[in-house]
Amino acid sequence: MSNADEILAELRALTRDDAATHGGRVLSYVYDSGTEGLGQLAHDAAGILQWVNALDPTTFPSVAHLERELIAFARPLFGAGDGEQSDIVGSVTSGGTESCLLAVRTARDTWRARGGDGRARLLAPVTVHAAFHKAAHLFDLALDLVPVDAETGAVDPEAIIRRLGPDVALVVLSAPSYPFAGLDPIGAVAPRAADAGVAVHVDACIGGFALPWWPGVPAWDFRVPGVTSLSADLHKYGFAPKGASILLHRGRERHAAQYFATTRWPGYPVVNATLLGSKPAGPLAAAWAITRMLGVDGYRSLVERTRAATDALIATAHDIDGMRVVGSPVGPLFAVAADESVAPDRRVDPHHLADAVRGRGFVLQQQPGLAQPDGTRLPRTTHLTITPVTADRLDELTAALHAAADEVRGVPPVDAAPLAAGLASAASPAEALAALGVTAGGLTAAQAPLTALIETLPHETAEGMLVTLLASMVDPEATRA
Repeated sequence: MSNADEILAELRALTRDDAATHGGRVLSYVYDSGTEGLGQLAHDAAGILQWVNALDPTTFPSVAHLERELIAFARPLFGAGDGEQSDIVGSVTSGGTESCLLAVRTARDTWRARGGDGRARLLAPVTVHAAFHKAAHLFDLALDLVPVDAETGAVDPEAIIRRLGPDVALVVLSAPSYPFAGLDPIGAVAPRAADAGVAVHVDACIGGFALPWWPGVPAWDFRVPGVTSLSADLHKYGFAPKGASILLHRGRERHAAQYFATTRWPGYPVVNATLLGSKPAGPLAAAWAITRMLGVDGYRSLVERTRAATDALIATAHDIDGMRVVGSPVGPLFAVAADESVAPDRRVDPHHLADAVRGRGFVLQQQPGLAQPDGTRLPRTTHLTITPVTADRLDELTAALHAAADEVRGVPPVDAAPLAAGLASAASPAEALAALGVTAGGLTAAQAPLTALIETLPHETAEGMLVTLLASMVDPEATRA
């Protein structure tokens, strides 16, 4: 039997190869406020409720109290007002994906209860988060994706409005979209959807706790007539640990439709507000403690710091020859693509750029190009999510971007055809992935070849390859080999 010190030492050793969760070197997945004492507060708060089961707030009333206070904190931020007269109510979930799944299931069930027949349609721009692909798959909705402008990533509101119909259970719009940080035309679409009797969900999972203090943003939340639900992640710009998100509904009847309840078995009555039954209360407690510590003024200050860093980095990207910023980003994120208007020898491939920047100590996120349903193609890009601590690394990151761009300028994108041929001829999927520098331990080489392969292969083939990769990483036999 190992003692506690040995166990914790082993655990710390296992994290040595993990990307850094703090310090501003990873520009996706993690959100570091840089606020002294916030991490310890979250740790201590989660520890107090570590063994509480948030399944049953009648047994653990602290759970209901914390959730109620988080909902009350969030409502006025999203144009819902506060106090006894507000009809905006909701739940704390385990993260953005669960919030999105619940929004879709609630919309589908409400649509059915109001007479919808057959298979419902989920209508959204191509840039909608992949969580809604998952929701459509799990809850059997037809996913109707509206192409966006191939140059800017923006969607035409009329293109969405034209597709409204009685079979649409939900329109999903983003504030902003994750791939290109475009703010979808919520003010133009939601009222027209309401006229057609169609619900509208605003996916503000990434922007929700930043946009309330971002200057010059048009109304995107419950201030817009026709917005029926909204999701915002506490574990993104709310700076809480994973996983905590908020899902709000306009109307208590709609919120009630989110629940699952049954008394049709011989055990205890089951009433679940979310997809989980038993669930941890620690993230809820940590999120509550952080909102209490920061308050509205604290969030405003962090957003101002984040905005200054975002503006500076967007200006840097504009200044780099051969590279362009995609569209008109809103909020603390943006994407860059090669500037196709210049000669090939001056272009900066975004995936080569990301690999070169990684070699200089920063992790950017590569995004494959995508063929849209109308045949137009969205460019391959690299995504950057900015946090308050990015400001502390701004000079270093700016230098890394310039140096990386100079290193890869004129290098053509990876030709994935030979890679695809190698994949087809490999003795096993694991052998093919190993040839790309991918092993059961993770990615061991430049990621541009793998991203190019994902972009080139048929979706089903690429998805199967990625499942093989991720499954191998937790397969005891594969990791032993």
